[in-house]
Amino acid sequence: MTSPIVIRPMTGEDVEHIYRVFTEHHIGKPMEYIARCWDENVTGQRVTLLAFYEGQFAGSLHLLDVSGYPYFAENGIPEINDFNVIPPLRNRGIGHALMEAVETLALERCGIVGIGVGLYRDYGNAQRIYAKRGYVPDGRGVMYKQQPVIPGTQVCVDDDLNLYFTKVKS
Repeated sequence: MTSPIVIRPMTGEDVEHIYRVFTEHHIGKPMEYIARCWDENVTGQRVTLLAFYEGQFAGSLHLLDVSGYPYFAENGIPEINDFNVIPPLRNRGIGHALMEAVETLALERCGIVGIGVGLYRDYGNAQRIYAKRGYVPDGRGVMYKQQPVIPGTQVCVDDDLNLYFTKVKS
């Protein structure tokens, strides 16, 4: 039996379609960002994988060759970044298929891969998925805007408050 899920690298022809579908589903990705992602695919700074479910664009994620998170960048750990599955197509194995594909790519190339995850409720499913997939905290604690949170200080609980995880090739 053939899977209804197809994973493939992004092409230049995908830019407008990705923007349109993300906009329709209120996933805030400006056209300039999506175009920049494509440009970074061309230069090798990023790999963008797209998922299609029964022929319909269903989601994407990126693998950054050099992470914006200093610990990953300093240690040559590529980062899985900006993981999105279109809401009505969730819980169909699309996210799993994207993660499998990107992990295979990263682990074969580097032997390790990293990912950051937000700490509030909206990220709960992602937190659970990463733990089930064998990711462990990198041991550096909570980061805000990719910098350590100093005990006793206050930070905003938003998308920039993250805990970073790694997974190594087994």
